[in-house]
Amino acid sequence: MPELPEVETTLRGIAPHIVGRTVRKVVVRERRLRWPISRTLQSAVRGQPISAASRRAKYLLLTTPAGTIVIHLGMSGSLRIVPADTPPQAHDHLDIVFDNGRCLRLRDPRRFGAVLWTVRDPMTHARLRDLGPEPLSDALSGDYLLARSRGRRLAVKQFIMDSHVVVGVGNIYASEALYLARIHPKCAAGRITRQRYTQLADAIKAVLGKAIGFGGTTLRDFTNSDGRPGYFRNQLCVYDRAGEPCEQCGTQIRKIQQGQRATYYCSKCQH
Repeated sequence: MPELPEVETTLRGIAPHIVGRTVRKVVVRERRLRWPISRTLQSAVRGQPISAASRRAKYLLLTTPAGTIVIHLGMSGSLRIVPADTPPQAHDHLDIVFDNGRCLRLRDPRRFGAVLWTVRDPMTHARLRDLGPEPLSDALSGDYLLARSRGRRLAVKQFIMDSHVVVGVGNIYASEALYLARIHPKCAAGRITRQRYTQLADAIKAVLGKAIGFGGTTLRDFTNSDGRPGYFRNQLCVYDRAGEPCEQCGTQIRKIQQGQRATYYCSKCQH
């Protein structure tokens, strides 16, 4: 599933090709994604320039004077820039065709992604309005995590994966950040000190920033906007390394289940 670094990598890949271009038409081959594609999208966007491309959490926002196209890649979605006359493949569900003869093509084999249209401020959209702060912003700090965690018995890994607390810390990056901060994933969120939350906030920023630099993490489906995989998987310290030695102390990495998700950690380094 594309996580925040993969979505940010996609944004950086497509933005230079679409910002400033005018939409000639939208081709919808399959409306039945996670939520049906609005039938007004094609007429609303035709002739509109893309004035900006941005990201909020795992959502991509393509801004036009008439409104905003909100895209989520779901479990297996990807976006690529291709010539508009490139024959579509089986799971190529939507093209946004531009005035230069190229198009932004959405491929989504599992159809769990979304293409939404809003004429209002996208930050007030039901999918965006209640989200927590961006993890790479100054809003994420030790003080913030401390304040949000007081009185909570929830395990810290599940706490930082809650998009109402902070967005974009998916399963892979939660395990990696907790390892870097030397915090056991099962620690109760409400029992962690300000100092350790400061370490964790810094670790989240470091892990996500590094992952973006490597183009994301390829596990199953992710490829970037050029069709190339991300390479952060080669940098993972604990995730998917159960039974292998910890790079710091040599102890075998352990794997447990938390909230039906796999968690990886070092029992010696993380406490």
